[in-house]
Amino acid sequence: MPTTKANQKAVAKYVKNNYDEFKIRSPKGTKDIIKAHTERTGESVNEFFNRAITEQMKRDAEA
Repeated sequence: MPTTKANQKAVAKYVKNNYDEFKIRSPKGTKDIIKAHTERTGESVNEFFNRAITEQMKRDAEA
């Protein structure tokens, strides 16, 4: 079933109201390495970034 414009608009509004977004820049080739890693671990790139950031902030707080 194709997505309607109304559905796309509703999803965009939900995302805007419920999530913060970041733009991350990394050296060429890093994206492919990260995607391959997340495919092996069974998580999305977004899940990987959120987990990595959360774990690092916990380590920093303990230091």
